[in-house]
Amino acid sequence: MSVPRGAVHAKWIVGRVIGTKMQKTAKVRVTRLVLDPYLLKFFNKRKTYFAHDPLQQCVVGDIVLLKALPERRSKHVKHELAEIVFKVGKVIDPITGKPCAGTRFLENLSDLENLTEADTTYLSEKLQELKVCSTDK
Repeated sequence: MSVPRGAVHAKWIVGRVIGTKMQKTAKVRVTRLVLDPYLLKFFNKRKTYFAHDPLQQCVVGDIVLLKALPERRSKHVKHELAEIVFKVGKVIDPITGKPCAGTRFLENLSDLENLTEADTTYLSEKLQELKVCSTDK
């Protein structure tokens, strides 16, 4: 009689979504650094997982957290989507609260003269949290 084996070794995995064409399934690529013992150099090792996404909320490019299922859902699906860590294309600047792309803001920031008192106190509190002081007082 054979002993049932666990489906996966890693219980929690973080990866990037590379495909969502299957129904309720996301294709996720996980990249790890592996040390070559002879060269003593790190190399990227990639592995692709299929994860159950019941709400079909993933899009290509999202960074997601996968949770291992206690048993397989199908032949290839061994994980389920636990959380979307970073949604692609929706990056909010933590200090100003404005949407940005890279180092540029998507909205015009020339409205800084029209800030209310609540906005200025919010920005100053955020700057104090980050231990950044402004030059003008």
